[in-house]
Amino acid sequence: MSAPKTIAKGRGATLNVAGRFESRDAEWFDDGWGEDEAVERAAKRPKTVIHIETARSIISHNESPDIRFDQSINPYRGCEHGCIYCYARPTHSYLNLSPGLDFETQIFAKRNAAELLRNELGKRGYKPSAINLGANTDPYQPIEKTERITRDLIEVLNACNHPLTIVTKNALICRDIDLLAAMAERKLVNVFISISQLDNDLTRILEPRASTPANRLRAVRELSDAGIPTTVLVAPIIPFINDEFIERVLEASREAGAVCGSYTVVRLPYEVKDLFKDWLATHFPDRAEHVMNRIRDMKGGRENISDFGERMRGTGIFAELIRQRFRKTCARLGLSATNLPELDLTQFLPPVKASAQQSLF
Repeated sequence: MSAPKTIAKGRGATLNVAGRFESRDAEWFDDGWGEDEAVERAAKRPKTVIHIETARSIISHNESPDIRFDQSINPYRGCEHGCIYCYARPTHSYLNLSPGLDFETQIFAKRNAAELLRNELGKRGYKPSAINLGANTDPYQPIEKTERITRDLIEVLNACNHPLTIVTKNALICRDIDLLAAMAERKLVNVFISISQLDNDLTRILEPRASTPANRLRAVRELSDAGIPTTVLVAPIIPFINDEFIERVLEASREAGAVCGSYTVVRLPYEVKDLFKDWLATHFPDRAEHVMNRIRDMKGGRENISDFGERMRGTGIFAELIRQRFRKTCARLGLSATNLPELDLTQFLPPVKASAQQSLF
């Protein structure tokens, strides 16, 4: 059921639209108490609810040529960061939950993830390929501080000398520098820190529960100082919202020690389109249509494209302008825009399975 449009403190979505797979829908109506009071009740800060999910498998496989890894693990479903543009929001529809506020507040934690990973790495014939954490939802979202599922996964990968890549926009990753630095010495890890812009006020409404830009830059510095190869992701670039920050983010990240830079333009698949447009109308009514027109310019006249090779960077004059700005800035700063440090696949050691005899002690 879709609630009245509200701005909930600490949350990104202004709507809680029904998922596209739900068989029933409901609408709000005036129950006699008055619309103002109903909106006020709905606007109270919604709490995060953690659901424990017993996963049956843990490694997902990727076939997209746009992405640089073949395997990924998502410790959580849903993400407290609440980024309005998140392309993973529609996955909550498969759970009969809303891609709106539900995606930010109804979080599923896979507490058996490390056990499953250990089992899958120990299967006969397993061939190592870098595993990515953060392909769908952020592995360092706020509940990771207490759940520690990401930490457990890294411990398994570290013990097995298995290569790893991480994508996050949360400085909580610095908690695990002890493990990541040890893996970096063996050329087993690359880290990607997403910094879409440098404005705190914009971050509060665009990525409300992610780390501040200053803390993300601090994470880049701490990771780099520990010898962990760190790439900055200027992502996603949204025209007339954060595109002015491209050069400044790259400059600040290079100063903090980043070795590589990359970017994507905003993607609006499925329900994300309506959520994003409502967010625009709520926070930027003066430029909402201007933003959408420019997005359509980069998507061949549509609001979203799914074609490989185009969905991440867009097409057309404006997309080309972004590409040139990004590459010229990287060249000026000495940041690599294409080449990441190679990870070593040859050191992998399958986990040792406990024997029945060992289990007696």
